[in-house]
Amino acid sequence: MARIGVASLLLSLLSLSSFSQATAPAPISDTTPLITTKSVNNDRNYVAPYFPLLGFKEYGNNPIMSPNPASNWESAYLYNPSAIVVDDTIFLLYRAQNKTKTSSIGLAWSKDGYNFTRYKDPVVEATEPYEHIGGCEDPRVIRVNGTFYLTYTAYDNTTARLCLATSTDLRKWTKYGPILPNVTDVILDASNPTLPYTARVGWSKSGAILNERQPDGTYHMHFGDSFLYLATSKDLIHWEVKDNAAPFAPKLTVWEQVLMESAAPPIKTRDGKWLKFYNGVGSGLGGYVYGQYSTGQMLIDPVNLPNGPPIARIETPVLTPTSVQEVTGQVDNVVFSEGLVQYKGKWFLYFGQGDAFLGVATTEVQP
Repeated sequence: MARIGVASLLLSLLSLSSFSQATAPAPISDTTPLITTKSVNNDRNYVAPYFPLLGFKEYGNNPIMSPNPASNWESAYLYNPSAIVVDDTIFLLYRAQNKTKTSSIGLAWSKDGYNFTRYKDPVVEATEPYEHIGGCEDPRVIRVNGTFYLTYTAYDNTTARLCLATSTDLRKWTKYGPILPNVTDVILDASNPTLPYTARVGWSKSGAILNERQPDGTYHMHFGDSFLYLATSKDLIHWEVKDNAAPFAPKLTVWEQVLMESAAPPIKTRDGKWLKFYNGVGSGLGGYVYGQYSTGQMLIDPVNLPNGPPIARIETPVLTPTSVQEVTGQVDNVVFSEGLVQYKGKWFLYFGQGDAFLGVATTEVQP
């Protein structure tokens, strides 16, 4: 761990304090917008993207959401949002932590993409033994045939377990428990070249589901927080991973050498492929700080994915830590994207800033 001087530490604390004071918590509501099985997905003028989707610029008034000291469950940190558009409204499912760092998942909504109202209570919180202490982390949501499917990480401060929940209104959720209990992942220790990888039995995280059934008759989910793996399902509830499945995306660039992890659920392109945003961590080469989280994108073809790598990927990230709250936070040098939606002529990319705040970057819809 790098050492920092007292002056630097004080400056960091003052910077975080100033952001939490300057960004007032979003308005609180006792109710949530009505969603029914007839509610409409996506922006009314939705246009599918091409790969790559570039030109994202951070909003000048980030962070757009911050912790609420008056609400215990989200009093310490608020970040890592998933996003979905329903009935001309952007909904965010976000990760929040209390002062003991137990995570819950909150719900917020907006009519402009920047100013949000949040629901007063968490919509997913720790209720099971495997969720206690660490809580419920890092949501990713899709909607298929009127049902919302939410993946999240349950963490008991020992093992991370990828879990699933469903809802028809984004407020009341039914949990299905861990969906990949027999997976063994590995973690890279870049500081130990003689034994760089350590096995993590039963460890699974970061499930990003494609919201259409694929030509092989199954739904696909990308998961993993060291490498990107493929799981398949016939019903979106029960998931399988092939024995000894290899990662489908090798680590190619310096900004993703330590780990690769899904961002938002993939989005179908105009030519029938899938645009996948993902987060990567660099090893300290190429001008990237060691441990820095950035966001990039790749183009994938689900038909060939089990047998080959992605079709293409961009060489440099679309989003890197630049602001004070991203460079200095609960975790330094982090932008972590989990939400991508099109709304009123723009793409909105929602992300966590320093594992402490919630920000957004936008780009225009391609002609």
